[in-house]
Amino acid sequence: MAIQWDQSLSVGIDKIDNQHKELFNRVNALLDACNQGKGKQVVGEIIDFLGDYVVTHFGAEERYMQQYNYPDYGAHKAMHDGFIDSFGQLKKKFESEGPGIQLVLQTNRTVVDWLIKHIGNTDKALGTFLKTKM
Repeated sequence: MAIQWDQSLSVGIDKIDNQHKELFNRVNALLDACNQGKGKQVVGEIIDFLGDYVVTHFGAEERYMQQYNYPDYGAHKAMHDGFIDSFGQLKKKFESEGPGIQLVLQTNRTVVDWLIKHIGNTDKALGTFLKTKM
């Protein structure tokens, strides 16, 4: 199940929107690699990149929140930390079981659903706040 970024997910801050688009591209690459039966090395490389990119992206958002004294920083950061933990579990599952349908299902639950909800609600609220400060 591929995920599509569309304008309804825009937070109105180009750097954040562009990073969200890249996250969607990489998640789709992961899902495609699993669905096409790509080997563990290919899928592993995508998972490693995605894990690093999420940390980079969350760091960028958190710097904005700190720079502009975002009042919901603590709660927003806690969501990021929770996602990183969940992604770590996904990576462990991949390492123990390899690529396959179970990884696709868990990616959809852990990554896709979370990203869409998080961007659509929490990040959009951040974007609204940042647009008044930048």
